[in-house]
Amino acid sequence: MPYLIADEQPEAPAGARFRAALARPDILKLPGAHNGQAALQAKAAGFGALYLSGAAMTASMGLPDLGIITVDEVAFFIRQIARASGLPLLVDGDTGYGEALNVMHMVRVFEEAGAGAVHLEDQLLPKKCGHLNDKKLASASDMAAKVAAAARAARHLVVIARTDAAASEGIEGAVARAKLYVEAGADAIFPEALTSVGMFKEVRARLPGVKLLANMTEFGRTPALTAQEFQELGYDMVIWPVSSLRVANKAQAKLYATLARDGATTAMIPEMQTRAELYDMIGLNAFEALDRSIARSVVPDWQG
Repeated sequence: MPYLIADEQPEAPAGARFRAALARPDILKLPGAHNGQAALQAKAAGFGALYLSGAAMTASMGLPDLGIITVDEVAFFIRQIARASGLPLLVDGDTGYGEALNVMHMVRVFEEAGAGAVHLEDQLLPKKCGHLNDKKLASASDMAAKVAAAARAARHLVVIARTDAAASEGIEGAVARAKLYVEAGADAIFPEALTSVGMFKEVRARLPGVKLLANMTEFGRTPALTAQEFQELGYDMVIWPVSSLRVANKAQAKLYATLARDGATTAMIPEMQTRAELYDMIGLNAFEALDRSIARSVVPDWQG
């Protein structure tokens, strides 16, 4: 039954549930979910927490990931994912949408929308994907001020500080920044765009006791590793940020090409989610049962 109308909704706030999941001994696996439907499918596959990527959000809107979207636009995505799945959600907060006061506003908006955690990055606007070139960084002290603001505003939200410094300042600079961010109140550190297993090992060794997040994005600078391999390296969380959107976009492109070529979708039918599967996933009949004036829908006996 959908979370929205579940008989037993979680009483604990999303941040508390995210912390509880993070405290478990196994690495916390956070697949990207770019909308409510993806969240439902990830939950059905057995995942207990999710990630919302800024790159996936903007791409789904037909925009590049350059820090263009607003707090309220992100909150729209948070609400649909949290409401659909009921799972604790880590949200990409980009650079915080401004300075300290803007960061505090972001934290409260995200909490109210249903987020369990947020990560902030130490880039300057216009920010770039962490795996691209020539990223411009804020000063470590300015970023620490944002982290402190986020920690102060959070009632239950988990605050994760991302540093993109490895590319320009090396591990030495990334670790120094990470220590400052932890002192400012970060609950965990996200060292972005590490390019070797050795770098992951070094960051882990130099930040003892600090919770660490790994990014396993495809087509980036990080070598392909499994969740188990990241766990063996000592990491506490791993995200696959844009994977769901990449697969969905590829499938849609194939559909449109087929329709343009054939004037029909017939060749794509075997690759489609059926009407019955869709209705089951979104809980159509469960919603209908809430209002006795709505007749229970019956899936047509369709022959393709």
